[in-house]
Amino acid sequence: MMSIQFTQSQFTVNGLLDGEEVLWIEDKKNPKFKKLKTSGLLFWSKSHNKYYLPNTPDAQNFIKTPQNDFGKIALQKIKPINMPHLIKMTEELKLKGYSTNTIRTYTNEFAQLLYILKDYPLENLTDDKIRSYFLYCHNELKISENSIHSRINAVKFYFKEVLKRESIFINIPRPKKPLLLPKTLNVKELKKMFDCTQNSKHLLILKLAYGMGLRVSEIVKLKIEDIDSGAMKVHIQCAKGKKDRYVNLPESVLQEMRQYYKEYKPQKFLFEGKNNEEYSIRSTQNVFKNAMKKAGIRKTIGIHSMRHSYATHLLEMGTDVSLIQKLLGHNQIKTTLIYTQITEKSINNVKSPLDRM
Repeated sequence: MMSIQFTQSQFTVNGLLDGEEVLWIEDKKNPKFKKLKTSGLLFWSKSHNKYYLPNTPDAQNFIKTPQNDFGKIALQKIKPINMPHLIKMTEELKLKGYSTNTIRTYTNEFAQLLYILKDYPLENLTDDKIRSYFLYCHNELKISENSIHSRINAVKFYFKEVLKRESIFINIPRPKKPLLLPKTLNVKELKKMFDCTQNSKHLLILKLAYGMGLRVSEIVKLKIEDIDSGAMKVHIQCAKGKKDRYVNLPESVLQEMRQYYKEYKPQKFLFEGKNNEEYSIRSTQNVFKNAMKKAGIRKTIGIHSMRHSYATHLLEMGTDVSLIQKLLGHNQIKTTLIYTQITEKSINNVKSPLDRM
Protein backbone atom coordinates (compact mmCIF):
# COMPACT_ATOMS: atom_id res chain seq x y z
CA MET A 1 0.00 0.00 0.00
CA MET A 2 1.39 3.41 -0.98
CA SER A 3 2.11 5.72 1.96
CA ILE A 4 0.43 9.12 1.98
CA GLN A 5 2.84 11.86 0.95
CA PHE A 6 3.30 15.37 2.21
CA THR A 7 1.67 17.83 -0.17
CA GLN A 8 2.75 21.32 -1.13
CA SER A 9 -0.43 22.67 0.49
CA GLN A 10 0.99 21.76 3.90
CA PHE A 11 3.83 24.24 3.33
CA THR A 12 3.82 27.88 2.22
CA VAL A 13 6.66 29.86 0.67
CA ASN A 14 6.72 33.02 2.69
CA GLY A 15 9.47 35.41 1.65
CA LEU A 16 13.01 35.17 2.97
CA LEU A 17 14.55 34.13 6.25
CA ASP A 18 18.10 35.39 6.68
CA GLY A 19 18.30 35.84 2.92
CA GLU A 20 16.96 32.35 2.06
CA GLU A 21 13.57 31.35 0.69
CA VAL A 22 11.92 28.93 3.11
CA LEU A 23 8.90 26.64 3.37
CA TRP A 24 6.96 27.25 6.57
CA ILE A 25 5.19 24.29 8.17
CA GLU A 26 1.43 24.81 8.12
CA ASP A 27 0.18 21.43 9.35
CA LYS A 28 1.89 20.34 12.56
CA LYS A 29 -0.99 17.96 13.39
CA ASN A 30 -0.20 15.78 10.40
CA PRO A 31 0.80 12.31 11.73
CA LYS A 32 3.90 12.39 9.50
CA PHE A 33 5.17 15.61 11.10
CA LYS A 34 7.00 13.62 13.80
CA LYS A 35 9.00 11.85 11.10
CA LEU A 36 9.70 15.16 9.42
CA LYS A 37 11.14 16.58 12.66
CA THR A 38 13.84 13.91 12.74
CA SER A 39 14.82 14.27 9.07
CA GLY A 40 17.72 16.67 9.59
CA LEU A 41 16.18 19.07 7.06
CA LEU A 42 13.75 20.77 9.43
CA PHE A 43 14.70 23.88 11.43
CA TRP A 44 13.12 26.13 14.07
CA SER A 45 12.84 29.88 13.75
CA LYS A 46 12.78 31.63 17.12
CA SER A 47 11.85 34.95 15.54
CA HIS A 48 8.81 33.49 13.76
CA ASN A 49 8.07 30.74 16.31
CA LYS A 50 7.67 28.24 13.47
CA TYR A 51 9.31 25.23 11.87
CA TYR A 52 10.60 25.61 8.35
CA LEU A 53 12.47 23.90 5.52
CA PRO A 54 14.95 25.78 3.33
CA ASN A 55 13.32 25.84 -0.13
CA THR A 56 15.92 23.62 -1.81
CA PRO A 57 15.63 20.66 -4.24
CA ASP A 58 16.37 18.32 -1.30
CA ALA A 59 13.47 19.79 0.65
CA GLN A 60 11.13 19.56 -2.34
CA ASN A 61 12.05 15.90 -2.84
CA PHE A 62 11.55 15.28 0.85
CA ILE A 63 8.03 16.72 0.76
CA LYS A 64 7.08 14.30 -2.01
CA THR A 65 8.62 11.28 -0.28
CA PRO A 66 6.27 8.70 1.30
CA GLN A 67 6.52 8.58 5.11
CA ASN A 68 8.00 5.08 5.22
CA ASP A 69 10.90 6.18 3.00
CA PHE A 70 12.11 9.05 5.25
CA GLY A 71 15.03 7.01 6.58
CA LYS A 72 16.11 6.17 3.03
CA ILE A 73 16.77 9.84 2.31
CA ALA A 74 19.49 10.04 4.95
CA LEU A 75 20.91 6.69 3.81
CA GLN A 76 21.17 7.92 0.22
CA LYS A 77 22.86 11.17 1.27
CA ILE A 78 25.72 9.63 3.28
CA LYS A 79 29.08 10.54 1.83
CA PRO A 80 31.47 7.74 0.71
CA ILE A 81 33.96 8.57 3.47
CA ASN A 82 31.42 7.51 6.15
CA MET A 83 29.58 4.73 4.30
CA PRO A 84 31.91 2.00 5.69
CA HIS A 85 30.72 2.93 9.19
CA LEU A 86 27.12 2.25 8.22
CA ILE A 87 28.09 -1.12 6.76
CA LYS A 88 30.00 -2.06 9.93
CA MET A 89 27.06 -0.98 12.05
CA THR A 90 24.65 -3.23 10.13
CA GLU A 91 27.05 -6.17 10.20
CA GLU A 92 27.59 -5.87 13.97
CA LEU A 93 23.85 -5.76 14.64
CA LYS A 94 23.29 -8.87 12.52
CA LEU A 95 26.16 -10.77 14.16
CA LYS A 96 24.73 -10.00 17.60
CA GLY A 97 21.35 -11.36 16.53
CA TYR A 98 19.31 -8.17 16.80
CA SER A 99 15.79 -8.27 15.35
CA THR A 100 14.97 -6.87 11.92
CA ASN A 101 13.02 -3.99 13.49
CA THR A 102 15.90 -3.05 15.81
CA ILE A 103 18.40 -3.20 12.94
CA ARG A 104 16.20 -0.92 10.85
CA THR A 105 15.68 1.54 13.72
CA TYR A 106 19.36 1.68 14.73
CA THR A 107 20.52 1.97 11.12
CA ASN A 108 18.13 4.83 10.36
CA GLU A 109 19.03 6.70 13.56
CA PHE A 110 22.76 6.25 12.95
CA ALA A 111 22.31 7.37 9.35
CA GLN A 112 20.96 10.73 10.58
CA LEU A 113 24.31 11.45 12.23
CA LEU A 114 26.29 10.36 9.17
CA TYR A 115 24.07 12.52 6.98
CA ILE A 116 24.78 15.59 9.12
CA LEU A 117 28.55 14.90 9.08
CA LYS A 118 28.73 15.00 5.26
CA ASP A 119 32.49 14.72 4.44
CA TYR A 120 33.67 14.93 8.04
CA PRO A 121 35.09 11.53 9.16
CA LEU A 122 33.08 9.92 11.94
CA GLU A 123 36.19 8.58 13.68
CA ASN A 124 37.39 12.17 14.20
CA LEU A 125 34.40 13.07 16.36
CA THR A 126 35.40 14.19 19.84
CA ASP A 127 33.31 13.99 23.01
CA ASP A 128 32.41 17.66 22.63
CA LYS A 129 31.33 17.27 19.00
CA ILE A 130 29.07 14.33 19.82
CA ARG A 131 27.60 16.28 22.70
CA SER A 132 27.01 19.21 20.33
CA TYR A 133 25.23 16.90 17.89
CA PHE A 134 22.70 15.80 20.50
CA LEU A 135 22.21 19.41 21.58
CA TYR A 136 21.47 20.13 17.91
CA CYS A 137 18.86 17.36 17.99
CA HIS A 138 17.30 19.06 21.03
CA ASN A 139 17.56 22.70 20.06
CA GLU A 140 17.27 22.71 16.26
CA LEU A 141 15.44 19.52 15.32
CA LYS A 142 13.38 19.61 18.53
CA ILE A 143 12.79 15.87 18.41
CA SER A 144 10.99 14.14 21.27
CA GLU A 145 12.59 12.65 24.36
CA ASN A 146 11.87 9.12 23.16
CA SER A 147 13.45 9.85 19.77
CA ILE A 148 16.53 11.30 21.48
CA HIS A 149 16.86 8.10 23.54
CA SER A 150 16.58 5.99 20.38
CA ARG A 151 19.22 8.05 18.60
CA ILE A 152 21.61 7.95 21.57
CA ASN A 153 21.16 4.17 21.77
CA ALA A 154 22.04 3.76 18.10
CA VAL A 155 25.10 6.02 18.13
CA LYS A 156 26.28 4.62 21.46
CA PHE A 157 26.01 1.08 20.09
CA TYR A 158 28.40 1.91 17.26
CA PHE A 159 30.96 3.72 19.40
CA LYS A 160 30.85 1.05 22.11
CA GLU A 161 30.56 -2.17 20.11
CA VAL A 162 32.49 -1.28 16.93
CA LEU A 163 34.89 1.54 17.81
CA LYS A 164 35.27 0.41 21.45
CA ARG A 165 34.88 3.97 22.72
CA GLU A 166 32.25 3.45 25.42
CA SER A 167 33.56 6.17 27.74
CA ILE A 168 32.61 8.85 25.25
CA PHE A 169 28.98 8.72 26.41
CA ILE A 170 29.59 8.95 30.14
CA ASN A 171 29.06 12.72 30.21
CA ILE A 172 26.13 12.87 27.79
CA PRO A 173 22.92 13.05 29.85
CA ARG A 174 19.71 11.47 28.64
CA PRO A 175 16.46 13.45 28.69
CA LYS A 176 13.81 12.38 31.17
CA LYS A 177 11.16 10.33 29.40
CA PRO A 178 7.53 11.40 29.88
CA LEU A 179 5.50 8.87 31.88
CA LEU A 180 2.63 8.08 29.52
CA LEU A 181 -0.14 5.79 30.71
CA PRO A 182 -1.34 3.04 28.34
CA LYS A 183 -4.50 3.84 26.36
CA THR A 184 -7.25 1.26 26.71
CA LEU A 185 -10.76 0.40 25.59
CA ASN A 186 -13.52 -0.39 28.05
CA VAL A 187 -15.63 -3.55 27.87
CA LYS A 188 -18.59 -1.78 26.22
CA GLU A 189 -16.35 -0.39 23.47
CA LEU A 190 -14.76 -3.77 22.85
CA LYS A 191 -18.14 -5.50 22.62
CA LYS A 192 -19.31 -2.82 20.21
CA MET A 193 -16.30 -3.45 17.97
CA PHE A 194 -16.88 -7.20 18.00
CA ASP A 195 -20.58 -6.82 17.23
CA CYS A 196 -19.98 -4.62 14.18
CA THR A 197 -17.25 -6.84 12.66
CA GLN A 198 -18.96 -9.27 10.28
CA ASN A 199 -15.90 -10.84 8.64
CA SER A 200 -15.08 -14.00 10.64
CA LYS A 201 -11.32 -13.67 10.02
CA HIS A 202 -11.23 -10.06 11.16
CA LEU A 203 -13.38 -10.83 14.19
CA LEU A 204 -11.07 -13.65 15.28
CA ILE A 205 -8.04 -11.36 14.90
CA LEU A 206 -9.63 -8.78 17.20
CA LYS A 207 -10.78 -11.34 19.76
CA LEU A 208 -7.38 -13.01 20.00
CA ALA A 209 -5.57 -9.64 20.20
CA TYR A 210 -7.67 -8.77 23.24
CA GLY A 211 -8.37 -12.25 24.62
CA MET A 212 -4.69 -13.23 24.81
CA GLY A 213 -3.05 -9.79 25.08
CA LEU A 214 -0.97 -10.26 21.92
CA ARG A 215 1.27 -7.79 20.13
CA VAL A 216 0.41 -7.27 16.47
CA SER A 217 3.70 -8.98 15.48
CA GLU A 218 2.64 -12.01 17.54
CA ILE A 219 -0.79 -12.17 15.92
CA VAL A 220 0.54 -12.40 12.37
CA LYS A 221 3.14 -15.03 13.30
CA LEU A 222 0.69 -17.40 14.97
CA LYS A 223 0.93 -20.85 13.39
CA ILE A 224 -1.70 -23.57 13.43
CA GLU A 225 0.73 -25.87 15.23
CA ASP A 226 1.08 -23.30 18.04
CA ILE A 227 -2.54 -23.84 19.16
CA ASP A 228 -3.21 -26.67 21.59
CA SER A 229 -6.98 -26.80 21.94
CA GLY A 230 -6.71 -29.82 24.25
CA ALA A 231 -4.68 -27.96 26.87
CA MET A 232 -6.28 -24.62 25.86
CA LYS A 233 -2.82 -23.12 25.47
CA VAL A 234 -1.17 -21.13 22.68
CA HIS A 235 2.58 -21.15 22.16
CA ILE A 236 3.90 -17.69 21.34
CA GLN A 237 7.23 -18.31 19.64
CA CYS A 238 10.23 -16.00 19.43
CA ALA A 239 8.33 -12.89 20.52
CA LYS A 240 9.89 -9.58 21.54
CA GLY A 241 13.36 -10.19 22.93
CA LYS A 242 13.38 -13.60 21.17
CA LYS A 243 11.43 -15.14 24.04
CA ASP A 244 8.84 -17.93 23.95
CA ARG A 245 5.85 -18.03 26.28
CA TYR A 246 2.48 -19.73 26.68
CA VAL A 247 -0.84 -17.90 26.94
CA ASN A 248 -4.30 -19.24 27.70
CA LEU A 249 -6.66 -19.79 24.77
CA PRO A 250 -10.04 -18.21 25.60
CA GLU A 251 -12.73 -20.89 25.73
CA SER A 252 -15.24 -18.52 24.12
CA VAL A 253 -13.35 -18.41 20.80
CA LEU A 254 -12.70 -22.13 20.38
CA GLN A 255 -15.85 -22.81 18.35
CA GLU A 256 -15.33 -19.65 16.26
CA MET A 257 -11.75 -20.71 15.58
CA ARG A 258 -12.87 -24.13 14.33
CA GLN A 259 -15.47 -22.55 12.04
CA TYR A 260 -12.88 -20.09 10.76
CA TYR A 261 -10.48 -22.96 10.02
CA LYS A 262 -13.12 -24.77 7.96
CA GLU A 263 -13.96 -21.60 6.03
CA TYR A 264 -10.46 -20.26 5.27
CA LYS A 265 -8.42 -23.48 5.40
CA PRO A 266 -5.10 -21.86 6.42
CA GLN A 267 -2.02 -23.95 5.59
CA LYS A 268 0.68 -22.80 7.98
CA PHE A 269 -0.14 -19.51 9.67
CA LEU A 270 -3.46 -19.08 11.43
CA PHE A 271 -4.00 -15.83 9.53
CA GLU A 272 -2.68 -15.87 5.97
CA GLY A 273 -2.45 -13.35 3.16
CA LYS A 274 -1.40 -13.90 -0.42
CA ASN A 275 0.39 -17.13 -1.34
CA ASN A 276 -0.28 -18.53 2.14
CA GLU A 277 2.23 -16.11 3.66
CA GLU A 278 1.62 -14.59 7.09
CA TYR A 279 -0.99 -11.84 7.22
CA SER A 280 0.69 -8.43 7.07
CA ILE A 281 0.97 -6.17 10.10
CA ARG A 282 -0.46 -3.29 8.05
CA SER A 283 -3.56 -5.33 7.16
CA THR A 284 -4.01 -6.34 10.81
CA GLN A 285 -3.79 -2.71 11.89
CA ASN A 286 -6.38 -1.78 9.27
CA VAL A 287 -8.74 -4.45 10.64
CA PHE A 288 -8.60 -2.66 13.98
CA LYS A 289 -9.01 0.82 12.45
CA ASN A 290 -12.02 -0.25 10.42
CA ALA A 291 -13.65 -1.85 13.46
CA MET A 292 -13.08 1.35 15.46
CA LYS A 293 -14.66 3.40 12.69
CA LYS A 294 -17.71 1.13 12.37
CA ALA A 295 -18.17 1.15 16.15
CA GLY A 296 -18.02 4.94 16.22
CA ILE A 297 -15.12 5.00 18.70
CA ARG A 298 -13.11 8.20 18.32
CA LYS A 299 -10.15 7.44 20.58
CA THR A 300 -6.70 8.00 19.08
CA ILE A 301 -5.34 4.51 19.66
CA GLY A 302 -3.91 1.56 17.74
CA ILE A 303 -4.35 -2.18 17.90
CA HIS A 304 -1.76 -2.36 20.71
CA SER A 305 -4.46 -0.89 22.97
CA MET A 306 -6.11 -4.35 22.88
CA ARG A 307 -3.08 -5.70 24.74
CA HIS A 308 -3.26 -2.82 27.23
CA SER A 309 -6.98 -3.48 27.73
CA TYR A 310 -6.31 -7.19 28.35
CA ALA A 311 -3.81 -6.42 31.12
CA THR A 312 -5.95 -3.72 32.69
CA HIS A 313 -9.08 -5.87 32.76
CA LEU A 314 -7.18 -8.84 34.23
CA LEU A 315 -6.07 -6.58 37.09
CA GLU A 316 -9.63 -5.40 37.63
CA MET A 317 -10.69 -9.07 37.85
CA GLY A 318 -8.19 -9.56 40.69
CA THR A 319 -5.50 -11.44 38.76
CA ASP A 320 -2.09 -11.38 40.46
CA VAL A 321 0.22 -8.92 38.73
CA SER A 322 3.07 -11.46 38.60
CA LEU A 323 0.86 -13.79 36.53
CA ILE A 324 -0.02 -10.96 34.18
CA GLN A 325 3.69 -10.27 33.80
CA LYS A 326 4.25 -13.85 32.60
CA LEU A 327 1.26 -13.79 30.26
CA LEU A 328 2.45 -10.54 28.67
CA GLY A 329 6.07 -11.68 28.47
CA HIS A 330 7.50 -8.71 30.38
CA ASN A 331 11.08 -9.02 31.61
CA GLN A 332 10.54 -6.79 34.64
CA ILE A 333 7.56 -6.48 36.95
CA LYS A 334 7.79 -2.67 36.86
CA THR A 335 6.68 -2.75 33.21
CA THR A 336 3.49 -4.57 34.23
CA LEU A 337 2.89 -2.42 37.31
CA ILE A 338 2.07 0.59 35.15
CA TYR A 339 -1.37 -0.95 34.57
CA THR A 340 -2.14 -0.57 38.26
CA GLN A 341 -2.30 3.19 37.65
CA ILE A 342 -5.22 2.94 35.25
CA THR A 343 -7.41 0.13 36.62
CA GLU A 344 -10.89 1.50 37.27
CA LYS A 345 -11.58 -0.89 40.12
CA SER A 346 -8.59 0.14 42.21
CA ILE A 347 -9.08 3.83 41.55
CA ASN A 348 -12.84 3.81 42.16
CA ASN A 349 -12.35 2.09 45.52
CA VAL A 350 -10.23 4.96 46.83
CA LYS A 351 -12.26 7.31 49.00
CA SER A 352 -11.44 10.97 49.28
CA PRO A 353 -10.42 12.14 52.79
CA LEU A 354 -13.26 14.65 52.45
CA ASP A 355 -15.80 11.82 52.54
CA ARG A 356 -14.50 10.70 55.95
CA MET A 357 -15.05 14.04 57.65
